[in-house]
Order: sequence, then C-alpha cells, then structure tokens
Amino acid sequence: MEKFFIVVFLFVGLIPAAFGEAFIENDQQFIGDDKSLHVVGEITNNLKVPLSQISVLITLLDEDKNPIAIREADSLVNTIMPGMKGPFELILTRNDAKNTESYSIELDYELSPPKNQVIDITESKLSTDNYNNLMITGTVMNKGDITANTVAIIATLYDIEGKVAAVSKVHPEPDYLGVNDNAFFLVTIPDKIQNNQIKEYTLVAESEEYAAVPEFPIGTLVVLVLTLSVYVGITRYSGRIITNLISVTNPK
Repeated sequence: MEKFFIVVFLFVGLIPAAFGEAFIENDQQFIGDDKSLHVVGEITNNLKVPLSQISVLITLLDEDKNPIAIREADSLVNTIMPGMKGPFELILTRNDAKNTESYSIELDYELSPPKNQVIDITESKLSTDNYNNLMITGTVMNKGDITANTVAIIATLYDIEGKVAAVSKVHPEPDYLGVNDNAFFLVTIPDKIQNNQIKEYTLVAESEEYAAVPEFPIGTLVVLVLTLSVYVGITRYSGRIITNLISVTNPK
C-alpha cells in the first residue's frame, strides 16, 4: 500500500530536551469481517523522553487523493516510553468509509515525565477457541511497592510482512493489582479475516501509575534519573520482534 508522509508536531512540556523522533510505522488499512474499514499501525518513540496525550489524525482520501474527511484515533498505550511502541486503530463503518481509497497520517503528542518498571507479564500464550477466534491468555503481576490501578493489557499483532494486522486492549478482572498480586487476562481477536494473517504479536501492560517498560540505552538512563517522576511499566514480547521495517516519515 502506498505510504504517505507523516508530520510530527512536537509540544514541549515538562522536559526541556528531546532528541530523536517519533513516527508511525507498519500501518495499513483493511476491511474486516465486520465490513468496517480499519486503519491500524503503531507509534514508535525514538525520543529520549516518554510520549503522552497521543493522537493520530487520519485524513481519508479518495481515488484522486482528494481529502474526504479527517478522523482521530488514540494510542492504545497511554504513555509510550523511549524506544517503545504503542498501537492505534481507527474503525469506520461502510457508510463513513464510502469512497475512501487511501489515507494520510499526522501524529500529535505531548512530552511527559517517565514511569518506572514494576508490572510484569509473567506468561502468555496465543491460541484459538472452539469458534476459531484467536485469543491470547496470560498472567500479569505487580512487582512494585504500591497498588497498580486500572491495569490494561494491550496486544499488537503482526502479519507476515511485519505490518500491524490487529490490535486489542483489555482490562483483567479485577483491574487493580496490589503489591506482588497477579491476575489472569484474556485478549480476544474475533476478526477471522485478520486471524489468518497473524504471525506474531507483542504485549504491553500498564496502569495509571505505571507505563510500558522502556529499553533504555545508558544515555537515556542518565536523562531519566534527573527527572522527578516515579513510574513503571512492562512489556513482554511473546513472538519474534520485527526489525528493519520500512516506513516513510517526515517528522518535524
């Protein structure tokens, strides 16, 4: 599918210095078995600081590349730590998606203080149920020293080309975890058309207090230690990490 330039708007907040870029990659559109148009992808944070208040502005284009409408989708991950990713999804009914042939994307976000790592997805498994629905089951644990509230599990699933094929977000029951508590979670992906495309997946767990774990280089650690934040998050990859994927970007 044809790629479009991505314009990144940078809003300077609490943290004065940010180097690198934030951009969208692995995006695509498809018609699901619900007959709706889905636009999916993931936001990659290569800055030295976390991103929050993240939104993706999607301009729908007709066959002549003329704009039809602009729609907004939020990142399913509330805080994207340096070096990490967060998926997004826009779903349009057949009527709303009428005459849409392609799209362009703009990324909008704010910079925020970092969060620390204490929530851990200790196990996960990809399988199908009796109705051939794809599902991911697993266990999430709070290894921090305070209760984690509004815990969420976010799944990003990829096709054989490394593009995002489906996304899903669930809250375990209960959606809070005391210190050293764990909870079972079930992520479902009922779209059977997309299920046939899925080859691998990633999982991220976060809460109000904690964010997805960043894979910090040494230099980033120095920057983050100087901030006033005390947070944590986790990601556990249960499949091969996709690398060397191509995306045409033009960050600001």
